[in-house]
Amino acid sequence: MDASFSRRKLVTPAELKALNTRSNLWGAAQMASHLGAIVCAGYLHSLALGTAWVWLTGFVLGVLLNFLYAAQHELSHATVFATRRINVLFGRLIGFVMIFPRDYDQVMHFAHHTHTQDWEKDGELVRAPYTLVTYLLWLSGVTYWRNRIFGVIRRARGVIIEPFIRAEEEAKIVLESRVHVALYAVILLGSVALNSWAAMSFWLLPMLLTKPVHQLQNTIEHLGLSHEDDILKNTRSTRTNALMRWLCWQMPYHTAHHVFPSVPFWKLRQLNAKIEAQAGPVHRMGWIEFQIEVIKRFAQKDESQWPMDEVWIVPTSAGRETRVEA
Repeated sequence: MDASFSRRKLVTPAELKALNTRSNLWGAAQMASHLGAIVCAGYLHSLALGTAWVWLTGFVLGVLLNFLYAAQHELSHATVFATRRINVLFGRLIGFVMIFPRDYDQVMHFAHHTHTQDWEKDGELVRAPYTLVTYLLWLSGVTYWRNRIFGVIRRARGVIIEPFIRAEEEAKIVLESRVHVALYAVILLGSVALNSWAAMSFWLLPMLLTKPVHQLQNTIEHLGLSHEDDILKNTRSTRTNALMRWLCWQMPYHTAHHVFPSVPFWKLRQLNAKIEAQAGPVHRMGWIEFQIEVIKRFAQKDESQWPMDEVWIVPTSAGRETRVEA
């Protein structure tokens, strides 16, 4: 089924108009709850320093920080707040915390939406095909953080190699990277001058060490699905609970988000119900079962050996997914 055709059939223009309505109230409530949870976790972490409890509080704090990317993602789509400039402001602040500059992320992510699963054009698929080792390194966060940290430094030097960045976008991305690097340097120098470990204890270490939890969502969304230009075939949703949907800003309804990226996060459940009523169950798996299945598949052969337009983790008639025999 052609992707554009499937969109037209899934919701009516009137339904889409209603779904696209933004809300400062809903956006503020989600943002306040997430940032409030980080403040609470940070306070508990400060109390736990020097005790064994620091591992638990650091884990919670790190997970909450990593999943702020879900907020940044929605802010890039301008779907969190009805007021656009508030989306931009929070997007820049969170992008700084995530070591993932907002303008760069937005350009890359829009290329991902425009060319989903296209090896040459998808901004989030510009990589070598995974092997078991490279996938596990990415899942662990090792190569993820290498790419993020060295990437922003490289772009700050004016070196742009990403094929999805257009020539007219290069100047703003280089400037943004330089501002980030300069501010990170100020934090580093300030920490040294004050002999302070606060940035490491309450930001960098918790976030760096808990990235694997966030990667569970990052890796499940498209891997192992078709590279055809059909969202219902190349995008996967996540089967999870209400707490994790809150933490992910409703991105487990990922197919619905890709079908209509303009729909705010808090309406994705409603949109997903409409899509499934028209097209049947979307691709969906749980985080852990997906990881187990993918690792089994990579133990057999690497990603480049799977047919380009074949789903190698396919749905059953019940809407769940199972693996294809090699």
